[in-house]
Amino acid sequence: MKKVLTYGTFDLLHWGHINLLKRAKDLGDYVVVAISTDEFNAIKNKKAYHSFENRKMILEAIRYVDEVIPEETWDQKIEDVKNHDIDIFVMGDDWEGKFDFLKEHCEVVYLPRTTGISTSQIKDELYMANNG
Repeated sequence: MKKVLTYGTFDLLHWGHINLLKRAKDLGDYVVVAISTDEFNAIKNKKAYHSFENRKMILEAIRYVDEVIPEETWDQKIEDVKNHDIDIFVMGDDWEGKFDFLKEHCEVVYLPRTTGISTSQIKDELYMANNG
């Protein structure tokens, strides 16, 4: 069985997220998604609209996702790869090169981002619609 791992906040879920998860599933048999906890988002100066528990529940309902784990620190990736017997680490290509240090533990794949959509774009458009 080939296991795939990806990371993200996965807030305000959209078709770009689904596209990433589908392509991750196309690469393997079992997809593990690590999502940033609310506490870790605070460290990153990020605030998700949905809580960790709600984002976890949403992701667990997606057919491309087999397991959801918490991302609590920047430095947990090697341990996650080892602890979950990961074969392929997947991230969007906006992170190109940033996770090459994992290549000694698993294959690293950077997938092209889905054009025309992003969580930042959704937040910006909602802000403009409400504060125009």
